[in-house]
Amino acid sequence: MILRLACAWATVAAFLLFGDGLLAQLGAPLASALIFAWLLGIIIWAAFGVVHEAEILAERLGEPYGTLILTLSIVIIEVALISAVMLGAKGAPTLGRDTMFAVLMIVLNGVVGIGLIVGGRRHFAQSYNLKGASSYLAVIIPLTVIPLVLPNFTTSTGNGTLTTLQSVSFSLFTLALYGAFLVLQTGRHRSFFLEPTREQAPPVRTPPAGTGDRKVELGPLAGEGHGGGATLTHVLLLLANILPIVILSKSLAAVLDFGIIKLGAPVALGGILIAMVVFTPECIAALRAISANQLQRAINLCLGAAASTLGLTVPAVLAIGLFTGQEVVLGLSEANMIILAMTLLLSTLTFTGTRTTMLEGAVHLSVFFVFVVLVFSP
Repeated sequence: MILRLACAWATVAAFLLFGDGLLAQLGAPLASALIFAWLLGIIIWAAFGVVHEAEILAERLGEPYGTLILTLSIVIIEVALISAVMLGAKGAPTLGRDTMFAVLMIVLNGVVGIGLIVGGRRHFAQSYNLKGASSYLAVIIPLTVIPLVLPNFTTSTGNGTLTTLQSVSFSLFTLALYGAFLVLQTGRHRSFFLEPTREQAPPVRTPPAGTGDRKVELGPLAGEGHGGGATLTHVLLLLANILPIVILSKSLAAVLDFGIIKLGAPVALGGILIAMVVFTPECIAALRAISANQLQRAINLCLGAAASTLGLTVPAVLAIGLFTGQEVVLGLSEANMIILAMTLLLSTLTFTGTRTTMLEGAVHLSVFFVFVVLVFSP
């Protein structure tokens, strides 16, 4: 942990002091590869540190607070990377759309597909809290369709863009809906996102002797069994791992932009790389949870990542476009709209029962492979 933080902050110091000189070497192929590998390695290593600290906080705070902290931390990193690329390149109108779509495909098809296959092989069929999964999907569907599909069918503008009024209105709507979801997730409907029980109710502790038959309902176990200072320490360590990623995002954005232009790679590849860099640690955490037969935690991570990405990235991308005057294209292509519709339909079918099997995993994984093929051969 100490070594990871030392390397991350040493890299931050190096790029703050000598960043211009280092990035000036991008014209040389070997130097470009080394700088890219350096930044990418440090950022992914720090992202694993974020996951580690968030998992410790999850044990202390209980669900759904633990996974919520992790998903919000990861989305902050994602927004920082997208903002850095958009502000640096000044010519990436589809980057936000491509990144959000890549996150949806990676999480809802790739990770869910692999996870259900792995979980099915080890545990045959796994159970989860149906109300929690349904709540996630009820929020994800409008948060997905309104920014990524609707702009293709509005008549005020063309090419998948939005007017200023539409941008402001959709941003406020997105934030309001996601905010309402968070309030209910951590309050009235918290039991929806816990491991399922026989009556789909919050677990209860056995009352101590002398209390009769009265049951004591479990609340958020914040810091239970641990000192408050220890929890605060892990919060600070979480921030210490996030900040280097945010600071280094501008340098990585410059390297990504240069590499994509130099190699003539598909424009969507930039969004995919950002999604992979940011969400790889979280995806690994979800797969570990499924392997340990903790499907509800994996669902909280995967569906929570999709919801938070849309709920926070859409307003951030539209705000950058409004304040800088850059064109922001959110509408997906026709082929990608079909894949998105198929993904949402399959996700709804997968999470309408109370148990999952390997078959659903194979179907989701096949859709993910179609997405990858269309990136390079649209």
